[in-house]
Amino acid sequence: MKNWLKKSFYLGLCVAIASCISLSILLGTVFGNAQPVQAKLTDDTYDGNIFALYGGNGSIVPPRITLDQSLQLGRPAMVVFYVDDSADCKRFSPILNLAQGFYGKSLSLIAIPVDSLDLQKQNYSPNEEAYYYRGTVPQTVLIGSDGKVSFDREGIFGFEELDSAIRDLLDLPDAPPELKFRKTDKVINELNP
Repeated sequence: MKNWLKKSFYLGLCVAIASCISLSILLGTVFGNAQPVQAKLTDDTYDGNIFALYGGNGSIVPPRITLDQSLQLGRPAMVVFYVDDSADCKRFSPILNLAQGFYGKSLSLIAIPVDSLDLQKQNYSPNEEAYYYRGTVPQTVLIGSDGKVSFDREGIFGFEELDSAIRDLLDLPDAPPELKFRKTDKVINELNP
């Protein structure tokens, strides 16, 4: 009985050692030639979720609510059209993160990847996000709880302009001059300019 136990122990030990060696070889092969991540803010390549990478907040996508749901709740909405492989959208993502931080409880932030839109469809209704898309990213549209557009802007712009438009939409007073916003020309997680 002791010989059997001894042989089983050595057999188990050999299998464990062989498994460790195989795993080491596999990991060395897979990760040994791995290149460092080359995410760049200034190019139109796909790096991943732009809101997590460049804005510091990946919770913006996927949207928690649709435009139709927001309007049914009588809640204003900010619809933003973007693509993850656009340098302009990468640079605009921190501004959207600021907007979510300041106004996330007062309006619905709906970030829509343009790749998900059915652009072959001809007739969208005003309660569908694609109804407002004009073919450029980023595009930001503010829609009141009554369904009326109060702001529609293409391209990159500063948080101050967006803040002013949101305050107009929500009937809030202008921001006091002593209120200093964080500079929006620098992204949070930019490592490779």
